[in-house]
Amino acid sequence: MKKDNAVSRRNFISLLWVISGAVLCVTFAAVSVPRLPAQGQGGENTPSASRRYAAIIQNVFDFIQRNYVDEVDPNVIYEGAMTGMLNALGDPYSVYMPESEMTDLNDTTQGNFGGVGLYILAGELQGDGTMNYLEVAAPMEDTPGWRAGINPGDHIISIDGESTRGMTMEGVLSRLRGTPGEKVTVVVRRGEKLEFPVEIVRAVIEVPTTKYALIDNIGYLKLITFTPMTVDRAREAITEFKAKGYKSLILDLRNNYGGLLESAVGVSSLFLNGGVVVSTKSRIPGESRNFNARRVTMVDDGIPIVVLINKGSASASEIVAGALKDRGRAYLVGEKSYGKGLVQQVYPLEKGGFKITTARYYTPSDVNIDRIGIPPDREILFPDFTDADAEKLGALIKSNVIRSFVEANPDVSAAGIDAFAGELSGEYGLDRVLLRRLVRNEQNRTSIAPVYDLEYDVQLQEAVNILRGGSYRALMQTTKTLKVLQEEAVQEELPLAS
Repeated sequence: MKKDNAVSRRNFISLLWVISGAVLCVTFAAVSVPRLPAQGQGGENTPSASRRYAAIIQNVFDFIQRNYVDEVDPNVIYEGAMTGMLNALGDPYSVYMPESEMTDLNDTTQGNFGGVGLYILAGELQGDGTMNYLEVAAPMEDTPGWRAGINPGDHIISIDGESTRGMTMEGVLSRLRGTPGEKVTVVVRRGEKLEFPVEIVRAVIEVPTTKYALIDNIGYLKLITFTPMTVDRAREAITEFKAKGYKSLILDLRNNYGGLLESAVGVSSLFLNGGVVVSTKSRIPGESRNFNARRVTMVDDGIPIVVLINKGSASASEIVAGALKDRGRAYLVGEKSYGKGLVQQVYPLEKGGFKITTARYYTPSDVNIDRIGIPPDREILFPDFTDADAEKLGALIKSNVIRSFVEANPDVSAAGIDAFAGELSGEYGLDRVLLRRLVRNEQNRTSIAPVYDLEYDVQLQEAVNILRGGSYRALMQTTKTLKVLQEEAVQEELPLAS
């Protein structure tokens, strides 16, 4: 994160307000601002053109202050112009952040706050900074949002009865965050058909980093987010695994929505002996560079590694997954990752600040995965529901029958869950495996989430089977061979069967 506190608000007004160009040119013909040449005539992307536009923008600001029918708070004009300018980039990750949002960002990356524990994205930003929908990128484990059953990809369509369509991100955060212990009700849309209300009780959200445990002689390390403490916590986990004689490792990056680039590189260095982890490319020379792993690795080359990813794995977690995959150090299991291959810097201003994309990042094989994602080597999906199942599932969720069952039977066994799932399957016509998972999820959400759930987590089951069954090295060799064939096909422009 870079800081530039020396830049004054006036300078930023002059530098950054570049909205409504055609309208501004017409308006300020009346106030003796030099007329600018038409777009596309050449020479517009020059320092002199930027200075002329900055002069026009400053004149607009002064003109509104002097001539608008009502007296206007200059901060309102300032924030509106900043919001419009950054939205004009068409990049959901480049946004103006009022003072409250800057505080929220600092809370999320470094501290704690009162809220529901969801990473969220604005869907289809409009020119005024409002959104068409609100998407959940990932829930934080052991938080109210996670316990309420909200999943990556869910849309929140209303908050306390007010539609999120037309809200700004600041408005969303002000409604979801608040005093711990207070309730907030959201309506969730999952897929095309399923909608249901969820009541969430706010809590103090402490930004988590890692969970770990041994599965027999397999070290299981879950990275929840990438903060300044993640590398140290991962080191502690691996140290414990070594002391207990681990033979292989599962690195779980599912629902890890990212964090600090430096932390991702540091984690990758635990597994890679030197070489490129990720490269960034930008039109700013200082932002184009290679990030290399340290030459002293912590995990021996002979330790097999399986990485778990899903659609909630984004940004920094994709850097780690991409580096380990491209460097032939790990086998990836799960589903395709989110696909965020952009680097942002945050710049504070006198009040608030802004976040702007300054570079794209590339995996060691020189691939930018933005809006593409990283595919797993072996795809394993949880049982899904069809549109025909959506209404049945919606009726089941709204009935609260699963929650009532878990509350009445907090220590129910796996056999008891299976029997209850069989009853629900007969009543609602839904897949029994899906119902067992819903019951177990509800069990987990009523207490501290377990480090892992091998009985119901089919992706984790597959990772364990690969490591226990002795197929890891053969799979890695097959993956390496396919990669070589793909590279040769690209070089020779030959089709490759898949």
